[in-house]
Amino acid sequence: MLFSYRHFYKLYYFLLLLLVITGGGVVGFMLIEGWGFIDSLYMTIITISTVGFGEVHELTVYGRLFTSFLVVSSFGTFAYAITSITQYIVGGEYKTYFNEYRTMQASKELKDHVIVCGYGRVGRQVTKDLEHTNCAFVVIEQDADIIEEAKRTSDYLFLRGNSTSDEILDIAGIHRARAIITCLPNDADNVYVVLAAREANKSVLIVSRASQDSAVSKLRMAGADNVIMPDSIGGSHMASLIANRDVMEFLDMIRIPGFDGANIVSVAYEDLTNDLRSATIGELRRMEISGVSIIGMKSVKGEYLVNPSDDLTLSEGCRLFVLGSSAQILKLKKYFGLE
Repeated sequence: MLFSYRHFYKLYYFLLLLLVITGGGVVGFMLIEGWGFIDSLYMTIITISTVGFGEVHELTVYGRLFTSFLVVSSFGTFAYAITSITQYIVGGEYKTYFNEYRTMQASKELKDHVIVCGYGRVGRQVTKDLEHTNCAFVVIEQDADIIEEAKRTSDYLFLRGNSTSDEILDIAGIHRARAIITCLPNDADNVYVVLAAREANKSVLIVSRASQDSAVSKLRMAGADNVIMPDSIGGSHMASLIANRDVMEFLDMIRIPGFDGANIVSVAYEDLTNDLRSATIGELRRMEISGVSIIGMKSVKGEYLVNPSDDLTLSEGCRLFVLGSSAQILKLKKYFGLE
């Protein structure tokens, strides 16, 4: 809803007070002075607006006392109204709200997108990588200052709110999303987001951050498909650079989106043409489709095979992992019509 009460409650509260005071003034003049509705309404309006016009009819003592009370009570109401309107217009609150409204409308159009919860150090890296892969995503962040700073250097789609809120997840399109990545610094918050996301969308892929070892099992029980510990992975990576420097540097280059040297992508069985679905790994290798190399395979049972043998036949539900240069990968995607 465009003019929702949650965002315009101050203005709505003022209008309610104005209606109450106006209605009370009309009823008061009608009962005390015995005037008609029009005269009572006119007297009430010129009284609460303090325009200084003369009295409609001569007032009795009780009428003057009532008018004095009406002036005092209405003065505070108008002062509050001016403050509220000034805050919305001069302070820019209405701009902030309409920007949020446009964001909410844009998020409703997203489908098969990724929801990123939290825009801290981990969340920033996630969005950078998703941007390089041309993946549609929306970021949920509670801190307005962080969002304002991020918008100066990026055009990401931000939703301001608490990721643990079912309402904000619904606005972000959790029912239409293909994945959600929760990068919140608090493990308890991540557990709650995972629970809420899994309840809302049984098939959504959930990747969660964990800060403590004890949280990993809880996150998996809550419904997370993958749990990542950034500190642990970072430490292991640094140690591997010492033990297997050349290997790790090569893997880093593969991981970097857009790197011209080499990239790895997966091709699903369903993406293959009918004549290729019955082929063996060896036959696919001999075809040299776009020049890529088949380096791995994932079976329908979730088992991973590294450098599968040539006599292995493809089966429904499997996925192939291929290695190639950026140009070769691009040719492969065009060949199979992949996004």
